[in-house]
Amino acid sequence: MNKNSKVLALKYRPQTFEDLIGQDVVAETITNSIKVNKIPNAYLFTGIRGVGKTTTARIVAKSLNCLHGIENLCKENLCENCEAIANSSHIDVLEMDAASKTGVDDIRDLIEFSRYGPTSSKFKIFIIDEVHMLSKQAFNALLKTLEEPPEYLKFIFATTEIKKIPITVVSRCQRFDLSRIKSIELFEFIKKIKDKESGKVSDDALKLIVKISEGSVRDSLSLLDRALLSLDGEKELDLNNAQKIFGYFDKSQLIDLFELILQGNQNKVIEIYRKIYDQGVEPKIFINDFLEILYYFKNINSLTLDSTIFSLNDEEFKKINEISNNVDSEVLILFWQFTIRTLGELDIVSNQHLSIEMFLLRLINLSGFKTKHENKDENVIKNDDKKNNKENVSSQIANKDTINQIKNVAQEKKTKPEAQLEIKANNEILINSFNELLNICSNKKEMKLKYELEKNVNLVKFENGRIEISFNDSLDKNFVKDLSTKLLEWTSVRWIISFSKSKGEMSIKEKEKSRQIELIENARKSDLYKTMLNYFSDAELTEVVPTLKDD
Repeated sequence: MNKNSKVLALKYRPQTFEDLIGQDVVAETITNSIKVNKIPNAYLFTGIRGVGKTTTARIVAKSLNCLHGIENLCKENLCENCEAIANSSHIDVLEMDAASKTGVDDIRDLIEFSRYGPTSSKFKIFIIDEVHMLSKQAFNALLKTLEEPPEYLKFIFATTEIKKIPITVVSRCQRFDLSRIKSIELFEFIKKIKDKESGKVSDDALKLIVKISEGSVRDSLSLLDRALLSLDGEKELDLNNAQKIFGYFDKSQLIDLFELILQGNQNKVIEIYRKIYDQGVEPKIFINDFLEILYYFKNINSLTLDSTIFSLNDEEFKKINEISNNVDSEVLILFWQFTIRTLGELDIVSNQHLSIEMFLLRLINLSGFKTKHENKDENVIKNDDKKNNKENVSSQIANKDTINQIKNVAQEKKTKPEAQLEIKANNEILINSFNELLNICSNKKEMKLKYELEKNVNLVKFENGRIEISFNDSLDKNFVKDLSTKLLEWTSVRWIISFSKSKGEMSIKEKEKSRQIELIENARKSDLYKTMLNYFSDAELTEVVPTLKDD
């Protein structure tokens, strides 16, 4: 095949360790091991797609079998072995795709083939790509040969799913984790390729390619190939056209949109979003980019321009910094929660475009949030009399209404004040009741212990240093040991935990269940429920959430 007709990812595939980008440590380690003749039985390369796993495997095969040795590894004028390996036609270097040959019979054939020494090179090498696709039986068949292969036999594995490979196989390999390529390094690389191809692509468009490729060299070259093919004559591909080609949009539009949301300008917000939508941007891409912008607004003070991975330019970074100084963190966190929820909703709505518009309107109409300056001004207002005090309290409650709108029942329960633990001078905790014991379990994050106490334990008697209980069949066998240990740790007193034949009180969960049944029965007797049944005859009452007053 004519080299010029190849796609860029194949045309500029590295042929030596020097050509590899972003994997200097891996290249140096392998080179040194070959030089001192300490070659492992098997190499294992792992990493995301397109960072050079299979390419590195081929370079290792060349380094082991090059007629000129590792010191003079072929770069341009390839020797017979290097050329055959590069073309995947070497008789002693077998490349196998584990995705298509997963069975134990394939591995048995490979092992049988390995009994014969190399024909025209120093080593016989088996390169198995996507090795995690092999079956369990295939891995087992490979173990013995992998551990004690003949001196002439070497294995090279490549995978994107290291966790799917049995640990017995991993332990027999020399593992190398290939990292994502850094944005700056990848940008410089594709810029050189663009110059070699005499392409006219702006730096901003190249940075967009780097961002989309997420550290994958192959992805970046494929995108660059697509960009170069879209060029018309002598015209340069700028950021605007690149965004249209790759389905991305200008981040400055999103920043303007966010600013207008804070200002409450509904018409402008919808207008900007519809322009973005008309550019061909999918709603899910819009939501994910909106989340990214929210992240930058929240963490801009701890970021640098380089750490945004080319997502922002100088002007955008500066504008986000200015806006974020006037926005409270609570607002940004609240926006983040609504955005995450909307992302999940997109899978269940038929018209995602309309769902996004409603999402933006909901953000605008979140009443009660204010800028930092407004909150600061409120804090310096003097409370001259009781009337002013009441007004300020009412205002603060109103400001929390928005956050309360998204609280679920579990969060409401957390707002109730828990009993304060009584602590001695030497930091020992006094536990005077069963409820206090539950509270300390919550504070100490002993959730398993708390679960057992609430679900499987019936209290018979509680005294200082002594607990008498009955229990059900589900109680954990280590419960008494765990509880005794924790009580000694918290109170510095050895507690006696005894079992009683008496049934004792209902467990906490039983009490909650009984309370819920009672609430449901009372609710069914109410006029409101009876009225609702007149309109919805098939309605069924399944839960009643008690108010703080009821509790």
